Amino acid sequence: MVRPSGLLTRQEEPVPLKSICVTLSIREFVAGVAATLNYENEEKFPLETFFVFPMDEDSAVYSFEAMVDGKTIKAELKDKKKAHIIYESAISHRHQAFLLEEDKCSRDVFCCNVGNLQPGSKVALTLKYVQELPLEADGALRYVLPAVLNPRYRCSGSPEDSCLDLKTPIVPLDDLPYAFSMTATVSSQHGIETIQSNCPLSPIEYLGDKKTSAQISLADGHKFDRDVELLIYYREVHTPSVAVELGNPKNNPDGLMKDPSAMVCFYPNIPEAEPSVICGEFVFLMDCSGSMQCPISKQDKSQLRIEAAKETLILLLKSLPVNCYFNIYAFGSSFEAFFPNSVKYTQDTMEEALKRVKLMRADLGGTEILTPLQVIYREPSIPGHPLQLFVFTDGEVTDTFSIIKEVRNHRLRHRCFSFGIGEGASTSLIKGIARVGGGTSEFITGKDRMQAKALRALKHTLQPAVEDVSVNWDLPRGLSAKTLSPEQTVLYKGQRLIVYAQLTGTMPPEEGTGEVCLNYTLQGKSCENKVTFSLQPKLDDNFTIHRLAAKAFLQSMDIGFGETPAKTKKDVLKVSIDCGVISSHTAFIAINKDVNKPVQGPLACRDIPRPVLLGAAAQMPQCKRVGSARIFGCRHGSQPPPNIFQAMEPPVQDIMPQELKDLDAGSWGFDLPTRAPPVFGETYLVQLISLQNADGSWDLDEDLARILGISLKDLWSALPVKDADSSSWATVLAVVWLHAKAKHQKCEWELLEKKARTWINSNAGSIKKKLVKAAIAFTKSSVDPAVFGI
Repeated sequence: MVRPSGLLTRQEEPVPLKSICVTLSIREFVAGVAATLNYENEEKFPLETFFVFPMDEDSAVYSFEAMVDGKTIKAELKDKKKAHIIYESAISHRHQAFLLEEDKCSRDVFCCNVGNLQPGSKVALTLKYVQELPLEADGALRYVLPAVLNPRYRCSGSPEDSCLDLKTPIVPLDDLPYAFSMTATVSSQHGIETIQSNCPLSPIEYLGDKKTSAQISLADGHKFDRDVELLIYYREVHTPSVAVELGNPKNNPDGLMKDPSAMVCFYPNIPEAEPSVICGEFVFLMDCSGSMQCPISKQDKSQLRIEAAKETLILLLKSLPVNCYFNIYAFGSSFEAFFPNSVKYTQDTMEEALKRVKLMRADLGGTEILTPLQVIYREPSIPGHPLQLFVFTDGEVTDTFSIIKEVRNHRLRHRCFSFGIGEGASTSLIKGIARVGGGTSEFITGKDRMQAKALRALKHTLQPAVEDVSVNWDLPRGLSAKTLSPEQTVLYKGQRLIVYAQLTGTMPPEEGTGEVCLNYTLQGKSCENKVTFSLQPKLDDNFTIHRLAAKAFLQSMDIGFGETPAKTKKDVLKVSIDCGVISSHTAFIAINKDVNKPVQGPLACRDIPRPVLLGAAAQMPQCKRVGSARIFGCRHGSQPPPNIFQAMEPPVQDIMPQELKDLDAGSWGFDLPTRAPPVFGETYLVQLISLQNADGSWDLDEDLARILGISLKDLWSALPVKDADSSSWATVLAVVWLHAKAKHQKCEWELLEKKARTWINSNAGSIKKKLVKAAIAFTKSSVDPAVFGI
């Protein structure tokens, strides 16, 4: 049998998409991207091809064009229904046509249709978009080029004509049959400290004495086998700024594009404040669908999603404030609530929840978030305890807009914090529910730790609310500002705030300046951030600020295809078409009008394969449920427990998780044991945290002694004050261990440690100082007593 020429799918069909070339330009905190898809028809009959691919939900796609036989054909942005009619008419008349649209179910999935690609023909399709880059907790700007599009679980009632319904071949990442390349330029007036990536890069070339620019590219031979991630660190701390961009009145006599637009970037200096007396109701909605049994990333030793989720829930449970209310929901095709209603946080309810968390498995089938959400919202509010909702999911759903709408409908009674787990998680879902729910969104990929990001969100919920947020403009007479961004009502410490505005009226002379002020109230005190800026607009051929402003408007008004009210849809269509930024109601359409002669021959369909993480879909048999048997805890027999405060005997077997190996042993002056932890099978840190009581204390018992590696008898003997409360001694020892052995993971345990110190202050009384000094001396650690307030 003679095999067809060219790249093949597993169905032995040629793949007309030969390569994807991406050019990236990052200036300060905005990315401009041009992605070119190169097609070639090596078959003897005309083709219609379909390529479904992911894109970040925040991307403002503003250009789509085709290069056919040396001629550029620029697509027009039209009402989606009209675009489909034009496309279908062109195909039926055998004319060449190109269509680009968002999926009807999600803003982060696009479909590119190429109709009547003639035999031997080559076509290059280029789409362009701009995007704000999110700011990480450590000050890095994060750019992600999505590659992985996991199959989305179809719920009842989802649209049947989604792009994801195409019978697109799914292949393992390593078998992807088209090449990929990316080059990038990064520039900042502040200077570049470093650039990191989850993919191998060619040597970075820095330009200028102050490293204000850098050129990078993926290393040769890179396979598009994972989302490409860049972390960019600038030298100086981010400062408030305002950029003003010229409009385009000639081609756009009316609407958003005709006037200058301003982009204001605030970094509010929100002080750390004492937690509010109001505790809150904390509800954790955890994905237990089958895909959660897969690793977070393709990297070696990557933690399984469900195991990371269980660790995270343990940390969250231990970090909750005393007297709050809580509940946990595990969901998949069905859902299970730990308690019939949210319960008060006590020792008994915490222990019951902890037992159930440890039994959680990724065995609940598909991913149906909407039903448990509706159940949660039906529960009556608890007076004095505002609802704080945490949603953890790998985001593989098709009813994205319905879920976002449900959260939006209840935005006045709660805040929603969302976490996308693993590559391929829906940015549309994760960012969407956080945006309408007044919370924050996080993505856990690569070596990211879900635990740290979840605890950072919990800290936000425990801080006093920022109120009366407003943005005020002080401009010369005859000039006014109209805010285009959705009204900001929630601010969190360490967050960046971006505001877009349209400037209308008469611009002042060259020396003219304006001022914009961010005002808010925190615990009864008025706060403000001011920025003075030049009123001389700059020309940008891509109209980056205008496009981003349009995207911000569309995100706030465009609820989704089939969900947006008719009145709002008219505004969405106008802004989308006027600004050239795609929405759920518009699509790019191009017809090759130079081809007067209809294409001859029967039209064959070719679906372009898309990558999928191994095991992320039910179709991929490589991902099988791992047995629940523990591999730790049965190697010591009757031997005495290991002492992590003293030198250790040679290891029996080095099967300890890497996370534990990374714990800093330097402060103790000797090595950690390499023997496996003997209690539950998690790391020593998780084991120690698992033993903490709801009030913040620890008990002096065999379990704690086993983790500390000291016999219980020796711990009792070292008690410095006769007849002292043993729990006070145990709690001080546990806090010393945290500071000495897990200090690089402080962001994960600082809330529960603070609760422990509060308990010590209330219960140890006058002997606290003796207990602390004795614990530091007994463990031979270098922990500063000042951490206890001594």
